Amino acid sequence: MLSELETCKKVVGTKQVKRAILNNSVATVFIAKDAEERVVRDIKKLCSEKSIDIVYVDTMKELGKLCGIDVNAANAALLK
Repeated sequence: MLSELETCKKVVGTKQVKRAILNNSVATVFIAKDAEERVVRDIKKLCSEKSIDIVYVDTMKELGKLCGIDVNAANAALLK
């Protein structure tokens, strides 16, 4: 599942992930375990409401690296 972040279409960052969820274009959401709760709270709630699977990644640094970016990422989403 994590390897799909490197190859499939995705969005990274809270605003982009939230927008994609609201547009019903998300297959799976990835959230870093060490992200601040206030940052990911809305994403978790939307995923619950729309029955979207959440995959947890150990660190924001690891999630950023998996997404191919040089900065930390609190969340990311694979697009349908």
